[in-house]
Amino acid sequence: MNLPDFGLGSWPARRARISPDRTALVQHDRSLTYAGLADRVDRLAGALTRLGVRPGDRVAYLGVNDITVFETLFAATRCGAIFVPLNYRLAPAEIRYMLDDSGASVLVHSADTAGLVAAAGSLPDGVVIPTDPAEGGFEAEIAEAGPLPDTEVRLDDPCLLLYTSGTTGRPKAAVLTHGNLTWNTVNQLAHLDVLSTDKALCIAPLFHCVGLGQITLPTLFKGGSVEPVAKFDPGTILARIGDAGITSFSAVPTMLEMMSRHDAWDRTDLSSLTCVLYGGSPVAERVARAWLDRGVKLLQGYGMTEAAPGVSMATHEGTLDHPVAAGVPHFFTDVAALGPELAPGPLGGTPAELLVRGPHVFGGYWNRPEESQAGFVDGAWFRTGDVVRVDDDGWAHVVDRVKDMIISGGENVYPAEIEAVALRLDAVDACAVVGVPDERWGEAGAAFVVVRPGAELDEPRFRAHLEQHLARYKVPKHVQFTDTLPRNATGKIRRVELRTLAAETFTNGPA
Repeated sequence: MNLPDFGLGSWPARRARISPDRTALVQHDRSLTYAGLADRVDRLAGALTRLGVRPGDRVAYLGVNDITVFETLFAATRCGAIFVPLNYRLAPAEIRYMLDDSGASVLVHSADTAGLVAAAGSLPDGVVIPTDPAEGGFEAEIAEAGPLPDTEVRLDDPCLLLYTSGTTGRPKAAVLTHGNLTWNTVNQLAHLDVLSTDKALCIAPLFHCVGLGQITLPTLFKGGSVEPVAKFDPGTILARIGDAGITSFSAVPTMLEMMSRHDAWDRTDLSSLTCVLYGGSPVAERVARAWLDRGVKLLQGYGMTEAAPGVSMATHEGTLDHPVAAGVPHFFTDVAALGPELAPGPLGGTPAELLVRGPHVFGGYWNRPEESQAGFVDGAWFRTGDVVRVDDDGWAHVVDRVKDMIISGGENVYPAEIEAVALRLDAVDACAVVGVPDERWGEAGAAFVVVRPGAELDEPRFRAHLEQHLARYKVPKHVQFTDTLPRNATGKIRRVELRTLAAETFTNGPA
């Protein structure tokens, strides 16, 4: 399909024709109707055009979730430019790398990131626009505006550069087209009952695929209201759900756990919630049960940046029986197993690497043709790098990452399986397992365990628990208790750091 002028940048104007007076975005004491959003997007697009932004140019944004993120996203894509949201939790050198790698010609940034922008360095021959009202940059550009871009944006044009989490090395940017994001939205709407009356919170960061692709864009597509949240605080979010009658939000598992453990959890009115989605990493069953027991329709979505991001999702009808399963494929998504000779084959009960194909799947990484080509097999099937098994009822379970698998004595050992068992022990707050070289077995497991505050746990009891539920060859050879696990901005464990630590700590340790 190659429809002209159907890019993301046209969404505010098209929605304004249907429901101009509905609230599109709300934050603190500020709100924008769809008509108001469309006007500001057009004016900012005119300003970007006046500043020299042309189709294919990159417009970066650095800052917390805010209405201005959406305005910049829609305005940039209205120009045919490519939007590049950056992780404000990174170091200046990392921001500098992403600006250079993307070749951004414009950087819009919030007031709280001014120091980070200064430390990262200016854009060569580029424009830096602060959103701080005291500095006047963003509002001044909108006020001055400029001629609206006469740009025809097509579904297969690039729309977004989303940098991967960088847990395995230097981040690379997935190029998502307008079509990728639109088809992901359609997939979400085929799976969920999103309404024009919905009031959604956007609490997952907008530089991450969960924050943008799950709930947020589908709600705006349907004409509902989205409230961006600048900083996640579990008590504040719980209060907002009750006070504003929030109907939906997407989150990462660490957020769900923090809310379910907050002092206000039991007294918070959650009755308005019709759907809570989570993704990005697995969730402990006890956390999922905490939400389900409150009557909340909690659904796990499985996906990745390269799929914009949805691949599969749980259903309301099956979640109680499969509280932590990844559900069934989205409507316009094909899945397969990586079979012999790198050919797609049927998925089944035997764990295998998942392949995915569909109009929401990206075409490659920014300026990395070799890595892009290596990511696909048989033409259009993307290698997810995730090991998945599918039950007889069609529900998928993500077993682990291919790269995280440990081969010990010729046996495949999946850290995620061990971690899930470890989390069944009430005393365990978090657990991560990585492989280390072993003279006898080739590789051996090393478990890093965080004990829940106020609980007591020693290694013999921890081992006994694992041995009760796992084959002996799966039980880690090494165990180390720690106060915390290294995580990235979206809560994923930085296994590269743990592998380094494990190698330094255990490789020369006792056999």
